[in-house]
Amino acid sequence: MQENSTLYILIMLFSVLTGAVSQVLLKKAALKPHPTFLSEYLNPQVIFAYILFVACTFLTVYAYRGVPLSLGPVLESTSYLYVTAFGILIFQEKINAKKIAALILIIAGVILTAIP
Repeated sequence: MQENSTLYILIMLFSVLTGAVSQVLLKKAALKPHPTFLSEYLNPQVIFAYILFVACTFLTVYAYRGVPLSLGPVLESTSYLYVTAFGILIFQEKINAKKIAALILIIAGVILTAIP
């Protein structure tokens, strides 16, 4: 791994977080009533969410300059943590024992992979 890979890892994690935020924006937009089919897709919230997705793509591509290819999917898996946290905090979704067990496995996998 390169000596400045920490910066690239942080960029990748920020990209994943931004992608999770854009997913929340899309879900919030989907929960709102829209007068027409076209207004479901051409409203500021949805357009901004897709702009964030495009930005995430560019950030992820850039981050792969310093993130080993084998570590990328591990960092991307942190999106499950973000999405779960947003679901609980923003949408008041319930979390059950199976989801908690799955999140623990994800966290353990990220930690084990991060250990040199």
